[in-house]
Amino acid sequence: MRFSVTPSRAAISAVETPPFFRVDGPLRTALDGLETEGFDVVLIDTPPAITASIVATIAVADLVLIPAKPSPHDLRAVGATVDLVRSANRQMLFVVNQCIQRAKLNEDARAALAEHGPVAPVLLHNRVAYVNAMIDGRTAGEVEPKGEAAREIAELWAFLAGALVGREMRHVAAAG
Repeated sequence: MRFSVTPSRAAISAVETPPFFRVDGPLRTALDGLETEGFDVVLIDTPPAITASIVATIAVADLVLIPAKPSPHDLRAVGATVDLVRSANRQMLFVVNQCIQRAKLNEDARAALAEHGPVAPVLLHNRVAYVNAMIDGRTAGEVEPKGEAAREIAELWAFLAGALVGREMRHVAAAG
């Protein structure tokens, strides 16, 4: 499991890039240890399958990111994750990812998701840097620090950091 944690909410806006940690043991134990070190916000990007570990992860999350491709299959599939997040009474945010440049479906997906919860204003496009980063477990920003993927992730992080220090996450309306 890979997740991101940041220092206290007061310091979150000063964090340029969140640190990532790998958890090989019980999540609660790892979170307790990180809290002792001054971390109190955990961002978890849910994988595309509903498992017992996902249910347990959502239960302890401050914010659950729900990635969704702008495709009918993904848009239908997010319902199960939304139900889990709502039943755990957790905050969620949709992130539209693997977008195709200038496709109308990107904004259609935003509009459809906004009916169910807040949507990040940043679109993550289908870029080679994301695939190349998966080869050895790096981020797109590590592979191409000045690339478009790094810029998109930085914009997404800036939005998340703002949301976590008290700014309201608003639904993003489809551009007209």
